[in-house]
Amino acid sequence: MAVYSLFQIALVVRDYDEALAFYVGKLGFTLIEDTVMSETKRWVVVSPGKNGCQLLLAKAANELQLTRVGDQTGGRVFLFMHTDDIKSDEARLRNEGIRIVRGPVSEPYGEVLVFEDLYGNLWDLIEPAKDRKFG
Repeated sequence: MAVYSLFQIALVVRDYDEALAFYVGKLGFTLIEDTVMSETKRWVVVSPGKNGCQLLLAKAANELQLTRVGDQTGGRVFLFMHTDDIKSDEARLRNEGIRIVRGPVSEPYGEVLVFEDLYGNLWDLIEPAKDRKFG
């Protein structure tokens, strides 16, 4: 049987440059690729770390797609990201003016806070408990 690995997720955005300003400028993600495909389309990929899933920032191309910007999951947490220092990350997020919706709180799996991206998508930032392995 084949072995699969999820490497990229498309995130519908309103504008490439404002998304890059947030994800790279405020969150500190790495810009992996920014290739012009046409007059209206770019292939823009960012990543929060060296290993793991990347985000393809996909600009909404029509009115229907625009309605999904910031609400790809109907208000549920959309993306989950690990950290090794939630306290410093909380301070950095607050310093960047990023809205923290709740937390950090202690859960059986670690410390977690929920923050909102520039479009309103919710993210869990998790510092795993020392005895807990993920993936």
